[in-house]
Amino acid sequence: MNLETLSHTVSQIAIEAGEKILAIYNQADFNVDSKSDNSPLTAADLASHHHIVDSLKQLTPDYPILSEESAQIPFTEREQWSTYWLVDPLDGTREFIKRNDQFAILIALIHEHEPVLGVVYAPALQELWLASLGNGAYKLEGDDLVPIYTRPLANPPVIIGSSSHRDEFMPAFLANVGAHEYQTAGSIIKACRVAEGGADLYPRLGLTSEWDTAAAQIIVNEAGGHVVTTANEPLLYNTKESLLNPHFFVMGSDFHDWSQYLPK
Repeated sequence: MNLETLSHTVSQIAIEAGEKILAIYNQADFNVDSKSDNSPLTAADLASHHHIVDSLKQLTPDYPILSEESAQIPFTEREQWSTYWLVDPLDGTREFIKRNDQFAILIALIHEHEPVLGVVYAPALQELWLASLGNGAYKLEGDDLVPIYTRPLANPPVIIGSSSHRDEFMPAFLANVGAHEYQTAGSIIKACRVAEGGADLYPRLGLTSEWDTAAAQIIVNEAGGHVVTTANEPLLYNTKESLLNPHFFVMGSDFHDWSQYLPK
């Protein structure tokens, strides 16, 4: 199965997982537990996780799967992987709990430390983005896949950030940038807004994990944009024991050295 065909199949898996999430989201009440790192966990996270993992195992039995809800796989095992699935079954659990619709399902295929396929599906918004290496980036509009593209840098730039929290460095960074328009969105939807040409920059100057970014990274790249660390190097995957990302920038088609605006 080629990457493009695979991306369509994975999109359907994400849509099915979204139905399971919405069945819980639309209940009058749902339980919220805490994981070992005190981050929230709901039945929706687990329902999505189990559906995606079971579906991917059937689809590609030889590819390992690393999901946020099953992340306790030692690096000694992971470093043997050349190709694997990287999954966040519910990115934006806090947004889910707040019922603000700004959460998404993220599924990426990683090959040699880089994403080569990605699907991001925001079920409450009914928005789905997908891409695979060399095949472009698309958004599902009704029954049609419509190509999406990042845009040249606007003046003033449109910067998009979190709707629920601000990284501690963000106010100083924005002040250094100067004139700009600021928008908000939840989860990795922010990066998809850059990919579809709705914003110029998503700066993340706080902690994220590898499953938070991989799917959107290939979508942004295939749409003509850039996802780089604050040292202007590409984000890479499964290169170390820790699954935390460095701080990063998601930008449109014009590569700009945004690191110059970081607070000293």
